[in-house]
Amino acid sequence: MDISSICRRDVVGIPAEATLHEAAALMCEEHVGALVVVTGADPPQVVGILTDRDLALEVLGRLDEVADLRAGHLAKAPPVAVAATASLQESAAAMEKEGVRRLLVVDDDGGVIGIVSAEDLLGAISQELSVLVNALRSGIEREKGERHVMAHGASRRPVFPGFGTIAMQ
Repeated sequence: MDISSICRRDVVGIPAEATLHEAAALMCEEHVGALVVVTGADPPQVVGILTDRDLALEVLGRLDEVADLRAGHLAKAPPVAVAATASLQESAAAMEKEGVRRLLVVDDDGGVIGIVSAEDLLGAISQELSVLVNALRSGIEREKGERHVMAHGASRRPVFPGFGTIAMQ
């Protein structure tokens, strides 16, 4: 499975000169936790990624005056990107190496086609693991039907002292 199959293609961008209030309002309106910060050029160039966490830690967490800050000032730059053909493992490795929770997904020309979060990766990996778990369980059920288990008579089974007690010698 490559990353393009799970990335979110509804990338929300914001101009680098937008206010932090505009960025927060856009996140709220679009129900996203990250914005791709872009220049006013044609075509727009990606400056970085601005997250809700950036706003909370860099703005709300500081006592400094932030009225003059713009989206471009807080955007994590340069943004970390992976090719659309990158595997889930390659994408997770890129997040680990760069210490980020989101990656841009780009095509061969460097155009942004989506964004993927650590949560998206966890969801995809857990689905793959679920398939494996189901395969193992169905194998056990198949084996139960094919193999006959010999019945053993009632025998004495060992008894162990209760948890936290000391066995008598």
